[in-house]
Amino acid sequence: MIFPMTSLLFFITLLLGTILSISSSSWFGAWIGLELNLMSFIPLISIKMNPYLSEASLKYFLVQALSSTLIIMSSCLYLSFPMFAYPLLLMALLLKLGAAPFHFWFPQVMEGLSWLQTIILMTIQKLAPMFLISYLMVSPILIQTLILSAILSAMVGALGGLNIMKLRKIMAFSSINHMSWMLIAISINDVMWLTYFIFYAFISSSIVIFFFSIQSFTISDLLESNHNNSFFTLTIPLSLLSLGGLPPFTGFLPKWLMVQTMMSNGMIIPLFFLLSSALITLYFYLRILMPFLLLTTPPLAFNIKLARSSSYSLMPLIVFFNSIGLLIPLPFLFF
Repeated sequence: MIFPMTSLLFFITLLLGTILSISSSSWFGAWIGLELNLMSFIPLISIKMNPYLSEASLKYFLVQALSSTLIIMSSCLYLSFPMFAYPLLLMALLLKLGAAPFHFWFPQVMEGLSWLQTIILMTIQKLAPMFLISYLMVSPILIQTLILSAILSAMVGALGGLNIMKLRKIMAFSSINHMSWMLIAISINDVMWLTYFIFYAFISSSIVIFFFSIQSFTISDLLESNHNNSFFTLTIPLSLLSLGGLPPFTGFLPKWLMVQTMMSNGMIIPLFFLLSSALITLYFYLRILMPFLLLTTPPLAFNIKLARSSSYSLMPLIVFFNSIGLLIPLPFLFF
């Protein structure tokens, strides 16, 4: 996809809106940054005259406008009923994130976007609300509400991805599931959720770039695009197993840190739900992998297509990043 020069301007203002929200000293300035971020992302969605992109941009605008209205309402309630202002503000930020129980819009918007737009929605658009939520962690009630939302996000992200054939919806429910780990990390400290977010952003972006390079949107597209290359056969298993957090791949490292931190803080019940949901997500990742690995072997392949050379340029980098976890134990073998 070739982007016009105007999209670069909107992308810069999108980043400026995120930076303004994070660095603002007042909630009004944070609201201005969120609105600037919203108004910059809408033109990036509707970059072409496409009914799917127009529908996705309309849904995204309505949901984000509703959350912005709730933020303004919470500021009005703070003058009269301060005890209700912060929970309402937390609900508005969870709605902006697409975390459960306000997740209903996220898979539908993801389904109408292109692959490169989904990277922005899954990574950059989550930064400002998560920073603002971390600023709210001042009372036990808000922390317990955030942990409850994290448990719901874990179960919704795991169960929602079952029996789905569209890759963008699978990535959406996977993002909701990973959001649960980041919400728990926000309730603990800032370093934990930033570490987890960096790992998640790189792994999910590598998978999305791979899907974009081979132009696959459903599981059947993966099975039909049979590329006679070892990197192609190796990239999908490494990337998806790393995203699922299976040891010893790269995605296991932040979950390992989270498990240790939650055990030391006595968060046994949330950890049980998060690990159970991680097992379910591994199931629907393996549901993609097993027929792919079986049907892409030369004796069983029926639909053989010529691979494009452009799809191989980033595969060594993707394979290397998702296998960094395999290299971590090596220094300990020599000491």
